[in-house]
Amino acid sequence: MSARLVRRWSSARPQDRIVYRDVGSVPPSHVDAEWIAAAFSPPEKRSDEQHARLAESDRLIAELMAADLVVVGAPMYNFGMPAPLKAWLDNIVRVGVTFGFDRKRAGEPYWPMLPAGKRLVVLGARGDYGYDPGGRQADANFVEVGLKAPLAYIGLRDATSIAIEYDEFADERLARSIAAAEGAVDALVDRLIGERAEPLSARPLSPVG
Repeated sequence: MSARLVRRWSSARPQDRIVYRDVGSVPPSHVDAEWIAAAFSPPEKRSDEQHARLAESDRLIAELMAADLVVVGAPMYNFGMPAPLKAWLDNIVRVGVTFGFDRKRAGEPYWPMLPAGKRLVVLGARGDYGYDPGGRQADANFVEVGLKAPLAYIGLRDATSIAIEYDEFADERLARSIAAAEGAVDALVDRLIGERAEPLSARPLSPVG
């Protein structure tokens, strides 16, 4: 679905720059104690080793900061997202860079730091069915909530999700689900492009996954 979205977008707007990151083939490093110590240290007090430990996070965040539209391909693995995608998420949710925190701040001590106006599209695939709101297994869908909650926390609050289901059944229900999802992707792209009266900036559309 992410490839379909990008093809349709590129056909309508060939001038837009697209950045592709396959976290499955090239997984980001997982966050560990050294990463956390570096991230929570003031930049001016970080050692060379700490700066190096955060270099990958810096690159991933720079991509996110530059993007107008973030497209995440997120298959469901055991009710949640794949580990490489979670590693990407952990690298970009970073104090002082994508969200702020001040325990002395009146009211809400946390605030998002991503530039306003970005949009998120989550494209999923599930072996079983009934994971959408109101479905038989909606409470077990930790993919969309696991992505949307932390991404909204840093400022990506305009989110749309589309998913294919019935993959394990491989019958006519899967065929119908694929057709419906592809139609929804096409309609979404047409709507998003139609809403842009002015050309996109030079910032990238970034499919991730």
